[in-house]
Amino acid sequence: MYTKDKLVDEFEYFLKGFKTSDGVEKYRTRISQAIYEERTSILVNYEDLLSYNADLAAYLIEHPDKALEAFKEAAYEAMRVENPIYADKVKPVLTVRIKTLPDKVPLRSVTAKQLDKLVSVSGMVVRTSEVKPQIIKAAFRCPLGHITFVEQKGRLLQKPKKCVECGETKQFELDKRQSIFVDYQIMRLQELPEELPPGQLPQSLEIIVTGDMTNTARPGDRVIVTGIVRAEPEAVGSKTKLTIFRTSLEVSYIEVLGKGPDKIELSPEDIEEIKKIAMQPDAYEKLIQSIAPSIYGYETEKEAILLLTAGAPQQTLPDGTTIRGDINILLIGDPGTAKSELLKYVARVAPRGLYTSGRGTTAAGLTAAVVREKSGIMMLEAGAVVLADQGIAAIDEFDKMRPEDRSVLHEVMEQQTVSVAKGGIVAMLNARTSIIAAANPVFGKYDIYKNIYENVNLPIPLLNRFDLIYIMRDVPDRMRDEKLAEHILETHRKRGYAKEPPIPFETLRKYFVYCKRINPKLTSEAEEKIKQFYVEMRMMSQEGAITITPRQLESLIRLATARARVLLRDKVTEEDALRAISLMKRMLETVGVDVRSKRIDIGVLQGRPISEKGMMETALEIIDKLQGAEGEPVEEKKLIEELIKTGKFTREDAYKIINILLRNGQIYEVRRGFYSRTRYI
Repeated sequence: MYTKDKLVDEFEYFLKGFKTSDGVEKYRTRISQAIYEERTSILVNYEDLLSYNADLAAYLIEHPDKALEAFKEAAYEAMRVENPIYADKVKPVLTVRIKTLPDKVPLRSVTAKQLDKLVSVSGMVVRTSEVKPQIIKAAFRCPLGHITFVEQKGRLLQKPKKCVECGETKQFELDKRQSIFVDYQIMRLQELPEELPPGQLPQSLEIIVTGDMTNTARPGDRVIVTGIVRAEPEAVGSKTKLTIFRTSLEVSYIEVLGKGPDKIELSPEDIEEIKKIAMQPDAYEKLIQSIAPSIYGYETEKEAILLLTAGAPQQTLPDGTTIRGDINILLIGDPGTAKSELLKYVARVAPRGLYTSGRGTTAAGLTAAVVREKSGIMMLEAGAVVLADQGIAAIDEFDKMRPEDRSVLHEVMEQQTVSVAKGGIVAMLNARTSIIAAANPVFGKYDIYKNIYENVNLPIPLLNRFDLIYIMRDVPDRMRDEKLAEHILETHRKRGYAKEPPIPFETLRKYFVYCKRINPKLTSEAEEKIKQFYVEMRMMSQEGAITITPRQLESLIRLATARARVLLRDKVTEEDALRAISLMKRMLETVGVDVRSKRIDIGVLQGRPISEKGMMETALEIIDKLQGAEGEPVEEKKLIEELIKTGKFTREDAYKIINILLRNGQIYEVRRGFYSRTRYI
């Protein structure tokens, strides 16, 4: 059994005497550094204490309050040797912080057994409050001016029972200038999405952060928190307290996990196996076949998903401007084409993935919200795209979301940030997220005689932000239907994959973790191929039609870089560029073709292909001609006849163009069936 004096002595010996394998006095150096940098805490690795004295380390876990108080005194004594003036100055707020406990407790396993013990839990920060001052040593002044100090424990301010000098018992006034305050913040820690058992609600835990640990983590950060488990009584009204207590964690140290997908640890054997896969001549085809093996066909879409999961590295220019590396994909398809299954697979296979769907998703749920706690503190809560930072957000039933909720993605998809200005909290959170979304056509099935913006109920600026858009059509085809039926029946008969994937699921997840560490650079051959394709497509533009824009050029660079990354190469080759170009061509040949002119026209993704623009200009010219110098209103019947006479319009096209002009405010209805051109002064 350790007495307080023995604990202080043991910890002091440890701080002064612990040496690393190369003979460096680790904690003496840290104390000197803390004095130089004017810090108020000393960070201690638990593993060092464990190797120095296993019994002392075990006592720290079981009795952290007593042990940390003694550790603080030992740190003060060790600091006094180095600099007595600074030691006396920081003594009231000096803390010893413990990190790297060997055993991490799952968040949902923090129970009554761990009360008042030191534990480490991993999770995701979903809420953070504003930082407020907390009093730890209150100075009370009596009517005669005497000061009495009271150490504060808990959340309620405790007054002195009597003045230490004159014996006064009632009329005390708090002297804030002589009181000692520390920064105080509340955070909400939640289970990681990938660790959540199926069908379970995520568990969360309130963590209390003080001193120099405040503002070390933001919503969306994945952290390992070391602290003491506390139980606070739930209060009803001002005085009544329930027998049910609320669990919280009093933080000793917060370790923000690395900025990349770091949850899956890779052994040397794993890395060797991954490199062997990449060295095979047909590695790329094997990787594509391993994506969603339970779904038959869709090789193009699976290749795009493979590149999206690997992604391209984000680039930061010297002035701080960032160039997006994440790839965004939109799947538009008929019902029953396995869109949702593909999305759920992506969320599972990605090292960091999150799945959400349609109507159940709001703007605040996607980005961030400001909420008021019971205590009255305003807290910033992270949404899906912030929680999926440096991962993938799969959004199903994209077309079913309300327009105002969907519109928040404009900033996320291009700038990769979420800006919040609510309830006095102004913040910018990182959302470096790849988005894969699935939507159904407006008419139930995709109508090949209509352009994409007529088929999908999505705003044009949002469509523009997707690197790749693919249409998944359900077309009867005897040979394909037979193979699909055999695939599904075989899956049910085997109760497993109809055909085993070349790379198992867990290996594929590790493969993506490893490939994300590689940052390939463009070679001159790849640059030449991409530039050549871009210039040729621009040259194909006829009569004002635009076949490709710089946005598609950047998409090509991202796709080519992602393919090099998937094959674990540090250079983007000509072959990578050609494969990226083929993916882009397959998109342009479906969604990028104007159904009226049968030409590739990127205007269909910008809301108005050149054929429609030409028809609108013709219609306005005819209206001007029919109105004459007097500006008489034009009868609808006569206008339609004139439009048909040009040979550019069918009757249906004529009605459609009139409706578009009305909607745009270029013409207006004077009286029923009569139109006039809008004139601007």
